[in-house]
Amino acid sequence: MLTRVFFLSALLTVLWLPAKAEEGALVTFKSLNLETALELAQAALGECRKRGFQVAVAVVDKSGILQVMLRDRFAGPHSTETARRKAWTAISFRTNTQEMAELTQAGKPQSGVRDVIGALMVGGGVPVEAAGAIVGGIGVSGAPGGDLDEACALVGIEAIADKIAF
Repeated sequence: MLTRVFFLSALLTVLWLPAKAEEGALVTFKSLNLETALELAQAALGECRKRGFQVAVAVVDKSGILQVMLRDRFAGPHSTETARRKAWTAISFRTNTQEMAELTQAGKPQSGVRDVIGALMVGGGVPVEAAGAIVGGIGVSGAPGGDLDEACALVGIEAIADKIAF
């Protein structure tokens, strides 16, 4: 019991210590600007159209907040929310949703994350990275499979790759 009290006391002390002066009180980060997010969404939508798919494309910022939503004329009514949730899931778990769909199947150790509110373990969501940091996410919904949604998302990311390289 005494060890437990000591541990909790030490933990609280560490949590209340002020940040080191060299760390500073503020943090900075990179995120997609609106124009680049729109270009990303348009490129993904264009790729799906070339393949004959009517889809919705969502781009979220690094915090998961929607920046762009595009929906083709005949994309299903569910596709906008599905695309947004795929993009959110990709940045939240820092992994493409096709991989998450496989890793979280029933009976697997990570299956519990399927219960996270808003998460959608269906292929088509991809984090957008620049220099190893996530700067946004894209979700595509409406192609006849998550792998095809993801393929369109990846073409969108490739279309902006030169703009986000740093």
